[in-house]
Amino acid sequence: MSTLREIRTPADPARGEQARPPRFTRKQINTAIWFAVLMASTAIVLYPLVWLLVSTFKDNSEFGQNQGLIPNDPTFDNYAKVFEGIAGVPMWRFFANSTVIAVAATFGTLLSSSMAAYAFARIRFRGVGIFFAAMIGTLLLPFHVVIIPQYIMFNNLGMIDTYWPLILPKFLATEAFFVFLMVQFMRGIPREMDEAARVDGAGHVRTFASIMLPLIQPALVTSAIFSFIWTWNDFLAPLMYITSPDKYPLPIALRLYNDQTSTSDYGATVTASFIALIPILLFFLVFQRFLVAGVATQGLKG
Repeated sequence: MSTLREIRTPADPARGEQARPPRFTRKQINTAIWFAVLMASTAIVLYPLVWLLVSTFKDNSEFGQNQGLIPNDPTFDNYAKVFEGIAGVPMWRFFANSTVIAVAATFGTLLSSSMAAYAFARIRFRGVGIFFAAMIGTLLLPFHVVIIPQYIMFNNLGMIDTYWPLILPKFLATEAFFVFLMVQFMRGIPREMDEAARVDGAGHVRTFASIMLPLIQPALVTSAIFSFIWTWNDFLAPLMYITSPDKYPLPIALRLYNDQTSTSDYGATVTASFIALIPILLFFLVFQRFLVAGVATQGLKG
């Protein structure tokens, strides 16, 4: 028994036939909507950064008058002012100061927080629960409560106008957030690995250095990113302890552009702010791939 199949041919304009308009599936429509929403959200998020970049080419007189995005008369004078420095200090010195503080603080945070987290997560000692709860309780303590006692202590130690008040606490596991993050990460690692290391004769130091640190790489990278960004952007702590202009980090140096004879150089301020933002973006882009790779490998079991 044969069946007849209709053979569809393309529409022939000579015969007056019109081609049917293509029909979009619901999946294609949803994809297009989500793409449009994501593009709009991305534009909203990136607009301040684009405005900051474009404003670096505006003359100081345009701020407050030119409300548009594009400068009327683009100029590079703002970059020349910024690289010349301010208060007799070149801009590279402010960058060097911020780099020293941020790198040292990040290293101290990773070292001390990972060691404290290993003690809480892997070493059983009396009162571990009480000490861990007390550490978590420090997250509820506002920073402003300890400002005066800390200042008095560092003043008595003769550390004012030095970087020690900004760096030394980072080596004492004072960042409870990062300790808690690493503790939770270590608790997800099987204890059989610790037991196997002890059978091979490894102590806590070797177990921590050879087993734990490589396995908690995603937590370390996450902590490094946040610690570096928070330290680089910190304004209050350097304002309290640093008094010499040649020791100022970038956040304090930016204030100098608005304190000269009661006038404000908005062009130089915007340009310096954009230049100060570049290391943060580079730091995040460099370490983001390690973060993504580490998180991806956590799903591999076997």
